[in-house]
Order: sequence, then C-alpha cells, then structure tokens
Amino acid sequence: MGKDSIRVLAVASGGGHWEQLMLLRPTLAQYDIRFATTEPAVAAQHGIADVESLPDCNQNMPIASALCALVALWVVLKHRPKVILSTGAAPGFFCILAGRLIGARTLWIDSVANGEELSMCGKLSKRFAHQCWTQWEHLAGPDRPRYFGAVL
Repeated sequence: MGKDSIRVLAVASGGGHWEQLMLLRPTLAQYDIRFATTEPAVAAQHGIADVESLPDCNQNMPIASALCALVALWVVLKHRPKVILSTGAAPGFFCILAGRLIGARTLWIDSVANGEELSMCGKLSKRFAHQCWTQWEHLAGPDRPRYFGAVL
C-alpha cells in the first residue's frame, strides 16, 4: 500500500487551529487526504472545496458538544480513515475518539497557543490518541506529550 492510498482525515477548528493544520498540508499531500473543520469558508480560501463541516463547540456548550460528537462519528464512519490528525480543538478531539472506535491511528498536536499547559482537549488526548504532541519543549516528558518542534 503506497502512501497515496493511505486515507488521512485532518481536522481542525477555525482560526489558529486551522492555520496550524494548513502549515502541515505540504507534508500531508502525499496521502489521500480529507479535511474537516468548523469553518468550511476558510477551507475554501485555501482551495479546499470538498471539506466536511463540523459544529463548533467547547466545554461550556454541552448540547453543541453532543451534536458535534455525533457529526464527528458520522464523518469518520463515512470516510473510514486509517489515520486521524488534529491540531484542535474539541471537534478534532471528537474525531479522534470516533477514530479509535474504527481502529484508526490517531495523532493530536496541541496548539502552539498553549504554552503554559496543555489545552483541555490536549490533556484528554494524552489518554485517547495514539500520539499526543506539544509544540513547547518544556511541556514534553516521559508521561506527557512528545515534542518534535513547533508547526509555526
């Protein structure tokens, strides 16, 4: 199986999370890539027409979060990716959870904006994602996320 036949679902909320994901796009181009975001219009600005739309949510929005989790499950079941990558936030975490249910490999890259501590979803992803990475060297460690440098 060549890299171009490995289906990857790349997920990010709008704003900085999406911008960080877009910085990884050249690396992801060698795969059969699908994108999902909370802001499809921003994806279109990057020339991505076929993007899955996820409801935006956070820990203070329980009903929106439940809906987002269901939509994330639907997106994952629809595309059946072998790998799910997210740069955050909650919608990406829900896709990672759904990916674990179907046996996908999962990678969480915590936002560079979280320099003092991991985001809440980053902390959860340490438990659920196959790999959890930080963009801050001082947040990495044996029982913490791994550090490979910053995306930005």
